[in-house]
Amino acid sequence: MKKFIRTGNPYIWLTAGTLTICLLMICGLVVLIMVNGFGIFWPRKVVRVTLYDGTVALGEIAKRESIPHQKGSFRTKLKIGNRDVNGLDFTWIDDADIVSWEYPADTLVFERREWGNMYGFLKGLRQDGAVKPQRLEVMMPLLEKSQTLFKQIRHVEKKEIGNINYQMEKCRLESKHLERLQPSEKIQNKLATVKTRMNNLERKYREKEDTLTALYTTAREKEVVVLLADGREKIMPVFQIIRVYAPNKMGFFAKMSFYIAKFWEFIWGEPREANTEGGVFPAIFGTVMLVLIMSIAVVPLGVLTAVYLKEYARDSFIARLVRISVSNLAGVPSIVFGVFGLGFFIYFIGGGIDNLFFPDALPTPTFGTGGILWASLTLALMTVPVVVVATEEGLSAVPISLREGSYALGATKIETLWRVVLPQATPGILTGTILAMARAAGEVAPLMITGVVKLAPSLPMDGHFPFIHLERKFMHLGFHIYDVGFQSPNVEAAIPMVYATTLALLFTVLVLNLTAIVVRNKLKKWYSTGSM
Repeated sequence: MKKFIRTGNPYIWLTAGTLTICLLMICGLVVLIMVNGFGIFWPRKVVRVTLYDGTVALGEIAKRESIPHQKGSFRTKLKIGNRDVNGLDFTWIDDADIVSWEYPADTLVFERREWGNMYGFLKGLRQDGAVKPQRLEVMMPLLEKSQTLFKQIRHVEKKEIGNINYQMEKCRLESKHLERLQPSEKIQNKLATVKTRMNNLERKYREKEDTLTALYTTAREKEVVVLLADGREKIMPVFQIIRVYAPNKMGFFAKMSFYIAKFWEFIWGEPREANTEGGVFPAIFGTVMLVLIMSIAVVPLGVLTAVYLKEYARDSFIARLVRISVSNLAGVPSIVFGVFGLGFFIYFIGGGIDNLFFPDALPTPTFGTGGILWASLTLALMTVPVVVVATEEGLSAVPISLREGSYALGATKIETLWRVVLPQATPGILTGTILAMARAAGEVAPLMITGVVKLAPSLPMDGHFPFIHLERKFMHLGFHIYDVGFQSPNVEAAIPMVYATTLALLFTVLVLNLTAIVVRNKLKKWYSTGSM
C-alpha cells in the first residue's frame, strides 16, 4: 500500500475526481438555471380548484410539496394572480381540502401592464354602461388597436416630448450662460432669440401634452368585463391588456408560437412592474457597453505596465514596489474599488470637469455623479492585475530567437517590441482581456456606488449629439438580478425573472468571451512562428 501511495497515482486520481465533481456541480448549476430560466415562457394550463367550504380558486400550479410533520399529506402552491383583487399572487391549498380539479377550456389569462396576470372568463365589453357579450376572437382586433395606441403614446412621450425637453434644457443652459456674460447689445439679442425659441418649444410642449391627453382618453374608452373564479366581475381598460390567451385550448404549435413571442419580448423589451415582468434589453445593453468601455480602458493600461516590468524595469526598488502593488490590487475587495471610484473619479475628476466645462448646469451635476464611464474605469482598475499577469506571460513566451533576429537586421528595441514582440504576445494579451471581461461582467458591488440604477430612463446611446453619453446612469444584468431577487416588493412572483435574467447574463458573458477567444485564436495562428 505504501509503495502504491509513493507512486503518486492516488493523488492523480484524487485531483481528477475533485475536478470531475467541480465540473458536475457547475454543469448542474447551469442546467438548473437553464431549466428554470427557459421554462418561464411556456404557457401553463389554468386549473379551477373547488374546496369543501365552497371556495373556488383559479390559477396555475406553481409547486406541489409534502406537508411537514404530516405523513402522506400534500399541498399545492397556486398562482392565482389578480393582485389588485386578492392582494397576493400565490396561495397554498391543502390537497385534503380539495373537492375537484377542473381545467375549463374557456379560461383566459389576461397579461396586463400593471398588477400582473388576471385569470378569469371573458364576459364581454362594457360600452355606455352596458355589457355586451363578446367572444375572444372578436376582442383580438381591439387588442391590436390598443397595442398600436400604446406605441403612439410611447412615441409621443419618449421621442417627441423627450426631444422637446432636450432642446428646452439646451436653451435653458444657453440662456444661463449668456446671463453670466458682460451685458451688451449683442448678448441681449442672443438672449431674446433664445427666449423666443424657448417660448416656441413651450408651445409645442403644450400641444404634445394635449395630444397625449387625447390619446389616453381614447385608450380608456374600451373596457372589458372579466368574470372571476368566485363570481365577481372585474372591469379593466383594454389598453391595460398586453395579450390574452386560453392556455387550456392551446396546442403544441400554438404554445411554441407563444413561447417565441414571450422570449423575444424578454430579450428586446423594457422592464415593467418593478422589473419583475417585461424585458431586460436596457440591462443587456448596459452590461455589454460597460464591458466594452472597460476593455478599452484596461488593455492599454495593463499592457503598458506589463511591458515596463518585463522589458525595461530592472530589479530595482521601484519595480518590486510596482509588482507588489499589482499583486495587492488583485486581493482588494471589489467594494473598496467602488468607494475609490466614487471619491476619485466621480467627486474629484467628475466634479472638476463640471466646474470647468459645465458650470451653467451646476448645481445639477453632469459628470460629477455616477455614470457608465466612471463605473467602467472603476472596473478597469479592478481588473488591471489580470491583464498585467497575462501580458507578462505572453511576453515571456516570445522566443528569444525572434528578438535576436530583429536586432540582427538592425531594428531598435522599440521597433522590435512594437513589430515583433507585441504581435507575438497578442494572444496572451487577449487571454487577460477575456479573464477581465468575465470578471467585470458579473461584478455588482462597485457598480452600485458608481452609476448603476434600478431603471434607467434612457440608454447611454441615442440620436442626440454626441450620441454616446458616458455621463448617464445605466442598467446592468447583475444588479438587475440582485434588485429583482432581493429588493422586489413581490419576491415570489419575481423568482422566475431572476432565473431568466441570470441565464441572460451567462449567455451575454459567453458571447463576449467566445468573440474574444475567436479573435485570439485567429491572431495566434496569424502570428505563429511557423507562419512567419
